[in-house]
Amino acid sequence: MTDPSSPGIFTDVDDVVARFDDHDHLLDQGTAAAIHLAVALGRPLLLEGEPGVGKTTAAKVLAQILGSPLIRLQCYEGLSVAEALYDWNYQRQLLAIRLAEARGEVPAEADLYSEDYLLERPVLRCVRHRGDRPAVLLVDEIDRADDEFEALLLEFLGEFAVTVPELGTLTAARPPVVVLTSNRSRDLHDALRRRCLYHWIDFPDRARAVAILRRTVPSANVALVERATDFVAVARGLDLDKAPGIAETIDWVSALAALGVADLVRPEAVMSLAALAKTPDDVDALGEALATFVSTEVS
Repeated sequence: MTDPSSPGIFTDVDDVVARFDDHDHLLDQGTAAAIHLAVALGRPLLLEGEPGVGKTTAAKVLAQILGSPLIRLQCYEGLSVAEALYDWNYQRQLLAIRLAEARGEVPAEADLYSEDYLLERPVLRCVRHRGDRPAVLLVDEIDRADDEFEALLLEFLGEFAVTVPELGTLTAARPPVVVLTSNRSRDLHDALRRRCLYHWIDFPDRARAVAILRRTVPSANVALVERATDFVAVARGLDLDKAPGIAETIDWVSALAALGVADLVRPEAVMSLAALAKTPDDVDALGEALATFVSTEVS
């Protein structure tokens, strides 16, 4: 468990909100509470939500606030132990064998599988981290990895340890802060969920969305930000391939501002929808929805 009196450790939920705010990241109370508990209890935190709601950014900002190194493991199909946990430096091992043979010696297997030849991948690097601050490990988009990969993480998530058969079990001297993110493209196993605290990040409400946009896109006028926020809320109710998150909303408002669009009535607003939509069908659907939205606003 972390010491709450240490610099960089949160005192309460409001402190989490305030510190994230200092780093230009506006958290809701629920997410702030989840982060506070994860840090205070020393438990991994699983953040789920639609793409673009700020899961990855929250982990990055958390590392900045704690003054900790951020170690990121981007998950994908086929991710293996050698890429995520550890591997052996086979080239150095082969060189050592040849040098030993040149001396007329036969190297012992224990000499070849020692820490001198061990390659740290993100999880093991997190376990072996030494420093005044705990490392922050971001396991990003865990749902993109195979089911089998989850089993590889269970020991680490439960004990902050990695077992290397040739060396034994390596345990973190200082428990890391671990954040896993998931877009819920597939169900995660109960064994992984049991080892984590859990929080679902929803789309921000109107007031917080407007506040985020005003802070991140200061060049956009208030009226444009409010109308864009209202339209995105309408868009999320459409049958889209990809509902726009706050990240896409920021991109869209930034595009509107870059085009000099002061309100959504301007024809240039339609040209900017490529920043909000991610498929051709969604561009068409959003174009129709925007025309309806604007005509309602005007009338």
